[in-house]
Amino acid sequence: MDQALFQYLLRMGDTTLVLSQRLCEWTGHGPVLEEEMAVANTALDLLGQARMWLTLAGEVEGQGRDEDALAYLRDAPEYRNYLLVERPNGHYGDTVARQFVFDIWHYLLLDRLQSSSDERVAAIAAKSIKEVAYHARRSSDLLIRLGDGTPLSHQRMQEAVDDVWRHVGELFVDDEITRELASRGVAPLHESLRTAWQSHVAETFEEATLSMPPAQEADHPAHRGGVHGRHTEALGYLLAEMQYLQRAYPGASW
Repeated sequence: MDQALFQYLLRMGDTTLVLSQRLCEWTGHGPVLEEEMAVANTALDLLGQARMWLTLAGEVEGQGRDEDALAYLRDAPEYRNYLLVERPNGHYGDTVARQFVFDIWHYLLLDRLQSSSDERVAAIAAKSIKEVAYHARRSSDLLIRLGDGTPLSHQRMQEAVDDVWRHVGELFVDDEITRELASRGVAPLHESLRTAWQSHVAETFEEATLSMPPAQEADHPAHRGGVHGRHTEALGYLLAEMQYLQRAYPGASW
């Protein structure tokens, strides 16, 4: 088994799956109907991407686990998602801030993964980036509208950005897995995405009249570890809800 590739596929699949579940929590609670529908569609896009990554992960593992087994029959320490996406939704501005910083990183990563030496990875990236391009445009527009809106919306968006910032650094940390895959041309070094990400985020923040938090706030080591199975308690509650039916009725099918 290609252990490095398997672990990386879990990171991609788990991250999109967990964020999809988080966004689904807005169903029935969105601020306006149009936004509720847009969030639900984004969640469905991410779920579809998660299915592709986890299906490929199961094939690479070669242990007979499909996308459902990987999604529903693993406990929190076995998940490899970034801590950013398991954060509780908070108010809508918090969700927008989280989505924005993630979307820009996600788009840049998929853009590079389209050139992966692994044709299967490249194909998933090429299909996913079309959806993520829309996600990035939408979250950027929302961030600008709320940041450059009323004094109250500006204040709350700045607080949301300051709060989410401490979880950004993990997205750009390279370890033995990303370094090995980069040496094989399968995936880029995540640190190589940082400059383009910072440039785009800075431009959007300026248009939104928001201040970018200090760089060191994004690199606190206490807010890393998700890709190695070290999670916050928030993930346990999320998985308990997401996995309930399969755990209560093992092997159930429609």
